[in-house]
Amino acid sequence: MMKKGSFLGLALALGAVLVMTACSKQEAAAPAAATAVSDAPVTLTVWCWDPNFNVYAMNEAAKIYQREKPNVTVNVLDITDIEQKITTALSAGEMADLPDIVLNQDNSIQRFVQTYPDAYLPLNGKVDLSKFAEFKLDVGVYEGKNYGVPFDNGATATFLRRDIVEQAGFQVSDFNDITWERFIELGQVVKRETGVAMVSTVAGSSDFIMLMLQSAGKWFFDDEGKVTIKDNPAVVEAIKTYKALVDSGVLLQAADWNAYIATLNNGTTASTIQGCWIIGSITPATDQAGKWAVVNTPRFANVDSVNYSSQGGSGWMVFSSSKHPDIAMDLLNKTFAGSTELYETILPSSGAIGTWLPAADSPVYSEPHAFFGGQKIYEDLVDYASKVPRVKYGVFNYEARDVVGRAAAAVLQGASIDAALDEAQKYLEFQIAE
Repeated sequence: MMKKGSFLGLALALGAVLVMTACSKQEAAAPAAATAVSDAPVTLTVWCWDPNFNVYAMNEAAKIYQREKPNVTVNVLDITDIEQKITTALSAGEMADLPDIVLNQDNSIQRFVQTYPDAYLPLNGKVDLSKFAEFKLDVGVYEGKNYGVPFDNGATATFLRRDIVEQAGFQVSDFNDITWERFIELGQVVKRETGVAMVSTVAGSSDFIMLMLQSAGKWFFDDEGKVTIKDNPAVVEAIKTYKALVDSGVLLQAADWNAYIATLNNGTTASTIQGCWIIGSITPATDQAGKWAVVNTPRFANVDSVNYSSQGGSGWMVFSSSKHPDIAMDLLNKTFAGSTELYETILPSSGAIGTWLPAADSPVYSEPHAFFGGQKIYEDLVDYASKVPRVKYGVFNYEARDVVGRAAAAVLQGASIDAALDEAQKYLEFQIAE
């Protein structure tokens, strides 16, 4: 699940020799990952966020693991400023107080691993990663090794007010497998007939642009990490599409996150296109039960793309400073990478949809969801996740998001797309070179 307001400007000291040396010393002091799992009393510490989602999921995983390993106690801590705490510790080379396991957002895993490669342990050969959606695995791969066990599903969907679009003369199926151009056409009719904006987002956010890019299998960097913004057809098309959404009146831009959620709960928008974790913010509006539906994500008409993307999501990582690395990885292997029971337990109460594909075969995932009119939404969303294109977010993902977001804002104010993206590229290249 994406942390609200969690896109922090992390002050990572790239290439700092003192930091790398300190981290290396800490790693040298850590027990080897080959240490056998024993029956001696062990306490693992886990950092994550959100008591009702991630913290809850890890606590349930601990219960399952403790049936096999009763000697293992798992201490799960709710850390709201988790990335800042990690950055501070790693920048200072102080790893002693870090946990055994940490949850990182997908779009920051690459940054941490590439900046502090000695701080994390590769999971290859210790955790079975073969049954996860491929796009989720890629975010944790660095130099051929995988450092992240995928957790929650960031697969996007169009969450649609069935009653509003039907009032405009459409069916839910009219919004499935469509292009952004068609979405805008339908949205204009919906607004004309009902007075309700078709979709909403947070003003100044680059969320729409990012999910459009991933649907095309493109990002702000190429495979070598070179900035590809101004001459990237997918970025150009995304900016054009975003501007068309705004100019057409189809897109309502909310002032902030809370205002955005309010548009979903108070009926001032007919849909949102977001990571599936948004379900937790939609369903509290109990007066709308039965009025919602789920279809896939619009695609580009002029750039090769698919009707599937991702927004948010996270993965579990193991620090090299862990005193019990084998046990930490064994816990992850037998729960998040190996337990249908875990996903069956956490889904109904938290809506935590995993990307461990065997879970999709569970009867729990195929149960109709009353809030969504009896649609088997979890089954659909896991299927969407299996079709999301892979991209590499890179070390400077946060900076790229910011500069492209500013470029989009400039275009909305009248700047040319070419000029705005050229400036964005130059600014990001300057940041990277510093």
